[in-house]
Amino acid sequence: MSTSVPAPRTPDRRAWVVIPLYNEADVIADVIRGLRKEFTNVVCIDDGSVDGSADIAAAAGARLVRHPVNLGQGAALQTGIDFALLHPECDYIVTFDADGQHRVEDAVAMLAVVRTQNTAVVFGSRFLDDRTRPGWMKKVVLKTAVWVTNMTTGMRLTDAHNGLRVIRRDAAEKIELKQDRMAHATEIVLEIGRTGLPWTEHPVELLYTDYSKAKGQSVLNSVNILVDLVVR
Repeated sequence: MSTSVPAPRTPDRRAWVVIPLYNEADVIADVIRGLRKEFTNVVCIDDGSVDGSADIAAAAGARLVRHPVNLGQGAALQTGIDFALLHPECDYIVTFDADGQHRVEDAVAMLAVVRTQNTAVVFGSRFLDDRTRPGWMKKVVLKTAVWVTNMTTGMRLTDAHNGLRVIRRDAAEKIELKQDRMAHATEIVLEIGRTGLPWTEHPVELLYTDYSKAKGQSVLNSVNILVDLVVR
């Protein structure tokens, strides 16, 4: 008795994944390999890494754009968006973090929402279900950042500083980030809100790994978000 084997999925050519990259040599190859199963075009913007991240990313199959010095995540994200939009076959942009906290299956699901519903932007939210457990301190800081972002932008998001987003081309063409550090996450919400284009949120799970905790990202990045919001 023969058993049929499902045909392998063809990687998506119309959605381009943009990854700001800074000193993630330990994990970036796995991140890219996972994404390349679903997406043909994965672009890493190496933001002045000094640990060989750029070469590792290229060897894993990513396109590579380099900043000669560290300019910050916001600047890297804008560079990646601009690069993707240079290609006429780019219909959607997926912004994805380099540290292994985002799940490829969530990006695929969010892309399906953009394609099948009347929406131009899908924001990933770790607070629409209870799968993500950030810890009480990080949760307090992130919820405060959401409140500040919503007050500033007039939007009503549940998770304003999640780097996983899917952006339709017409929305991406209207984004021009000026904030180079963590405050760019609030700025991108503001610019999307100003377009008047429809948006929605989608539940995602963030993976707080031993690696990310060892780098201090669990709480330190959250504090940086608040500092940037206040200063900017």
